[in-house]
Amino acid sequence: MSGIIVAENLCKVYRRGREEISALKNVDFHVDEGEFVSIIGPSGSGKTALLNVLGCLDTPTSGTLRLNGTETRGMKESELVRLRRQNIGFVFQQFYLMPTLTARENIELPLLFSRKTDNKKRIDEVLQMVGLSDRGDHLPEQLSGGEMQRVAIGRALINDPKIILADEPTGNLDSGTSGKIYELFRKLNDQGRTLVVVTHNLELARQAHKMYTLRDGRIAGCEEMDY
Repeated sequence: MSGIIVAENLCKVYRRGREEISALKNVDFHVDEGEFVSIIGPSGSGKTALLNVLGCLDTPTSGTLRLNGTETRGMKESELVRLRRQNIGFVFQQFYLMPTLTARENIELPLLFSRKTDNKKRIDEVLQMVGLSDRGDHLPEQLSGGEMQRVAIGRALINDPKIILADEPTGNLDSGTSGKIYELFRKLNDQGRTLVVVTHNLELARQAHKMYTLRDGRIAGCEEMDY
């Protein structure tokens, strides 16, 4: 099976003392390059667990994952870090911005971790991409919630990843601002990026190409959208 993300028979078991919690149960999940996929399901259904495994933030208990053609099973943590950095940008419900850094400086952080220099042109490009060209010198406290999430999206984009993984990216935003964030996601998808977005919002989820429903750690359905 080809695809930029291919997961087969993924299982994830968390241990809490003597208790075992099966967060993922034999999940098969496939995303083609350039596809926009949403994941819905009730709280506790395994959505975040799946996204963490797909993004190599966590390792599956069993099963296989191929990310942009690379089999991740058996990889060392340093290799997984490199794979994430080269392929994936993450967006979360919480913005996780450094309060003492400007929008521009927050977006730049992943480049500093990658020891990349002479970043001004790239940061300017990303600020324009997320609609914040005139807000780059503002601190997070001077920005609206939607603007802060755009900074977080810019930070995810700065290394030019092929894949964007987003976990409830509009969970802290009002409906109007949420719609604008999804407009930005669609624009990024139109530019060729692959997006996988976890959301509770069914209306927004239906704006993707494909919508997976997760229930009790299993894929309960997959629906093709008209978008």
